[in-house]
Amino acid sequence: MKKRWLALAVVLTLALMPRDGRAQSTGTTRSNSAGSLRQNYPNPFNPETRSDFWVDESCVSGASTQHRVSVKIYNILSQLVAVPVLQGSAGSVAGGQPLDNVLLPGCSSYTWYWNGNYRNSSQEAASGVYLAVLEVDGKRVDIKRMLNAK
Repeated sequence: MKKRWLALAVVLTLALMPRDGRAQSTGTTRSNSAGSLRQNYPNPFNPETRSDFWVDESCVSGASTQHRVSVKIYNILSQLVAVPVLQGSAGSVAGGQPLDNVLLPGCSSYTWYWNGNYRNSSQEAASGVYLAVLEVDGKRVDIKRMLNAK
C-alpha cells in the first residue's frame, strides 16, 4: 500500500512540473514585493520540514510596516492540512505560534516549521504532494510545492 502512495506522489509531482523546458528558479529573485517563500528544506521531507519567507521586501525609505501574515499547508485537493509555526521569535510574536493571521513587522525574513502532522492531531500526514501558501494582508503572494516521502 505504501508503494502505491509513493508511486502516486511521484506521478502527481511529475504532472505538476512545468513542461516548457525551462529550469525552475530556486534563486532569490523576487517579483512580488508583498513577500515570498523560499523552497522548503529538506525536500522531499519526512516527517518535518521548514522554510524561510520574506515579508514586505520593498522596504522603501526604511520604514517598517506591520503585516497580517499566514502560512498554510494544503494537500493537492486544496484541503487545509496544517498551519506551521513561527520558528524563533519576531518582535512581539513568540516562537512556536501558529502562523495564522499573525501581525509581523515587514522588511524581515522569518522561518516557519511544520512537524509533518495533521492540524490539531498527532497523526503524521500521508506521503504525497503538499502546497505551502504564503498570505500577506489577506492576499496569496506565493506558493511552493513540497513532497512528503516516507
